[in-house]
Amino acid sequence: MLLKTLSTITATSFLASLVKSADLPAIEVVGNKFFYSNNGSQFYMKGIAYQADTANVTSGSTINDPLADYTSCSRDIPYLQQLDTNVIRVYAVNTSLDHTECMNALNDAGIYVIADLSSPTESINRDSPSWTLDLLDRYTSVVDLFSNYTNVLGFFAGNEVTNNFTNADASAFVKAAVRDTKKYISDQGYRAIPVGYSSNDDADTRVAIADYFACGDDDVKADFYGINMYEWCGTSTFSKSGYSDRTKEFANLSIPIFFSEYGCNEVSPRQFTEVQALYGSDMTDVWSGGIVYMYFEETNKYGLVSIDGNDVKTLDDFNNYSKEIHSISPTSANTKSYTPSSTALSCPTSQKYWNVATSLPPTPDKNICSCMAASVSCTVSSDVDEDDYQDLFNYVCSKVSCAGISKNGTSGEYGAYSFCSSKEQLDFVLNFYYEANGGSSSDCDFSGSATLQDATTQAGCATALSQIGSVGTNIASVSATFDSSESSSSGKKTSSATGKSSSGKSSATSGSSSSSASSTSGSKKSNAGSVNAKLNLAQVLLSSVVTISLAAGLGFALA
Repeated sequence: MLLKTLSTITATSFLASLVKSADLPAIEVVGNKFFYSNNGSQFYMKGIAYQADTANVTSGSTINDPLADYTSCSRDIPYLQQLDTNVIRVYAVNTSLDHTECMNALNDAGIYVIADLSSPTESINRDSPSWTLDLLDRYTSVVDLFSNYTNVLGFFAGNEVTNNFTNADASAFVKAAVRDTKKYISDQGYRAIPVGYSSNDDADTRVAIADYFACGDDDVKADFYGINMYEWCGTSTFSKSGYSDRTKEFANLSIPIFFSEYGCNEVSPRQFTEVQALYGSDMTDVWSGGIVYMYFEETNKYGLVSIDGNDVKTLDDFNNYSKEIHSISPTSANTKSYTPSSTALSCPTSQKYWNVATSLPPTPDKNICSCMAASVSCTVSSDVDEDDYQDLFNYVCSKVSCAGISKNGTSGEYGAYSFCSSKEQLDFVLNFYYEANGGSSSDCDFSGSATLQDATTQAGCATALSQIGSVGTNIASVSATFDSSESSSSGKKTSSATGKSSSGKSSATSGSSSSSASSTSGSKKSNAGSVNAKLNLAQVLLSSVVTISLAAGLGFALA
């Protein structure tokens, strides 16, 4: 091997890097390319996926956060430098930890970071997609942590959420996440950090989904687009591998596109001959480089190095990739002379393998949910386990419309309360049933699973709630303001609807599992049908926290 350890080089180079360097210039997007903001020269990603699995994380944690472990990142940075790395991709971060030391060390080493905004337990579920308050809070908390580092190149709002045409509708929820994250960054006055999406390479949807994320106004579309690409395996060529076809397919994409993962390992050791094609003249007009999967050797055998404690051993893949990446010389544009050929792209129309609405889910608004929750009279009892909510949803939604809490990425129809917590949504539909049936105490019964409270519509809520309407299908054009102190004194429970249930009412304590994704066991689709023909109960699976899709494309194991 060229390098078995880098002990001498590691110590020397890393001690030198302890001298604080100036902040790296931010990377900006112009047309379909990345550029250094300080001098306008083009930026190509020479990246490596950098995150170990979570099998050995500290008890109680769900994330092995490489940006919060200075011992490990300082050990690894010299090896990343040996590979001329200028970007690392991190799939999940722990927002309760400090990342200063690693981020500063990466900055001093000339390395940028692309961070996924989701986490193993907080991401958009492709099988029952929602864009909720809890998810927005997760995404914005990551933005808050990393907004002050100029070596944050950007954020991924999702990774392979849609992975085939059967769950294409989930892309509407991811694009809503892109929209709302970008707006949050702007509203907070942060640097304009790009927000994008990382997709799999699915033959049926690959072109339509890229166009979908790239289309629309600047405040809605993704700033960049990544594809986890594993088409070049072993000895191949630009044409034979499929790279030629992919380059033609994405030639008109109006935002930067790159390989957010690459490095097929069907033939081992990997030779990485695709590097010459990716950074060669056939591809650089369309592609902005890529991110090799991955740094750590694990059971999936995609590693460039193996690690035993503090001992790092470079593998054949490391040496082969090093040889290839050091021999590239891509052409370089400059913002002073570069004029994008296209800055706008039409959204894809419905077709056999793509039927996704351009109308996106509403932006989650905590005030709207709180206003509604205080304004209803009939609510779920506090002693009802959340695992039993689905029984109530199934029953109520078979009797009255639950359109106010529904979400449909295919039709583009979203209830005004589709982003609220599962309890708030259940309160809304229980109260809708209660009022539709006359408003007697027996109509807020459900075998003791519901209770009455004093309904309070605050002054700051009235207009918004009126615009939304009793069914909850309209979107308020005005902001709502909710005063929690006022609610705590006026929204007390007043009576419990006890006794036998009315004829036909279903008990919510039968023990069937909940499909609320706030349960760590994951969400499930409802088997119950709905009286409302437009309402798909699979889209009424309420989520306060959604279960994980895939936090990484290949081999990123999650505990």
